[in-house]
Amino acid sequence: MGTPLAAPVLLLLLAGTAGLCRAFFSLPLRVSHPAPRGGSPPAPVVLRPGSGTRQQDNLGGADGLALASDPGGALNFLAMVENLQGDSGRGYYLEMLIGTPPQTLNILVDTGSSNFAVAGVPDPDVTSYFNTELSSTYKSQGIDVTVKYSQGSWTGVLGTDVITIPKGIYGSYTVNIATILESENFFLTGVKWHGILGLAYDALAKPSSSVETFFDSLVRQAKIPNIFSLQMCGAGLPVSGSGTNGGSLVLGGIEPSLYTGDIWYTPIKEEWYYQVEILKLEVGGQNLELDCREYNADKAIVDSGTTLLRLPQKVFSAVVQAIARTSLLYIQPILGIGDNLQCYRFGISPSTNALVIGATVMEGFYVIFDRAQRRVGFAVSPCAEVDGSPVSEIEGPFTTADVASNCVSSVSFHEPVLWIASYALMSLCGIILLVLIILLLVPPRCQHRYTDNDVVNDESSLVRHRWK
Repeated sequence: MGTPLAAPVLLLLLAGTAGLCRAFFSLPLRVSHPAPRGGSPPAPVVLRPGSGTRQQDNLGGADGLALASDPGGALNFLAMVENLQGDSGRGYYLEMLIGTPPQTLNILVDTGSSNFAVAGVPDPDVTSYFNTELSSTYKSQGIDVTVKYSQGSWTGVLGTDVITIPKGIYGSYTVNIATILESENFFLTGVKWHGILGLAYDALAKPSSSVETFFDSLVRQAKIPNIFSLQMCGAGLPVSGSGTNGGSLVLGGIEPSLYTGDIWYTPIKEEWYYQVEILKLEVGGQNLELDCREYNADKAIVDSGTTLLRLPQKVFSAVVQAIARTSLLYIQPILGIGDNLQCYRFGISPSTNALVIGATVMEGFYVIFDRAQRRVGFAVSPCAEVDGSPVSEIEGPFTTADVASNCVSSVSFHEPVLWIASYALMSLCGIILLVLIILLLVPPRCQHRYTDNDVVNDESSLVRHRWK
């Protein structure tokens, strides 16, 4: 009898030099085995890498996966193909009609946040904005909202209005929308989008998780399955910021023409960001040999709104050393810097609080956000090619005999919890400071006359206990 296999993992292989050589930067992920939500368990899934077949899932009901267009319903997946424009440097955006009469705006697709917001006043860095006074269906909720990102922030007012997505989903739907009144380093010079569509979970919504997210509103009103998929076609292409690369955002299901081979799923560890579990990292076939918890410190997420592959500082340093040893160049060409310059950028950057699978990685794959079954799927994208050669591959499954059973810390400090803890500590410090001030201001009831026998030294004074 053979040795039993450990839990299988999924291995994503990412080309390190955009097709210039066959050296890869790889990210192994744990294979998902979704638990059934009532009724019979899902049909067995057979993993056959490169077989050209599709994994089959149970269909039916809003929680199932829709794999084809629904002529009689709200969805037409074929119409959603190539409904995005953009590139990894400035993001991918979707055309949307907002208000009555409709105002046309381009909206950035971001899987790393949860608010739907548009420019609400003129801004020197945007070409259009949403004028609420011209919409008869706009209703202000009078609630101020501020959202901060890894780069940039904005402040606005929460309201509701009707939206229509011309390419792929029929009908108009009422959603929460924030109008941006002030921003800092959020809108960039030359961008062609005028707002942001946060597609993460409501736990990240501002000012609180009670704000229904855009996609939750679509699932509830349009009765579409709780799943969306994303293809961004900029892999191996220069980053120009011109928004000339295509892509597809499929709301409510999976479009078979957007991927080849099988879809491989990995579990969503926490429903706030799309948090996954990274098991190890390899550069040019060499394992970094770090504790797997280092890769997930303090989270590992899939975020289309982040440009690069961002790594925790310790992991980033190890990757740079490995790249130096293997002579692997994980770089991207950049256009628009100079007329006669050939410029490149490093495709990886350090992060202080997360491993982020950003747009430069996602561009190599068709990514499925299966919220109904708490998993993220990856399949090879046919548009991720350079000169006919693929820039990404998927292999597996492999065993996890050399990996810890859990690479994610059991203690997860989400942003709302950190804010509460911060306010609690500030309140405690305020109370202590108030007590000290009162003690200093209240005159003493008795006075002590010092004698020659009295000794005051640093060991008995407050000097030794001062706050630093």
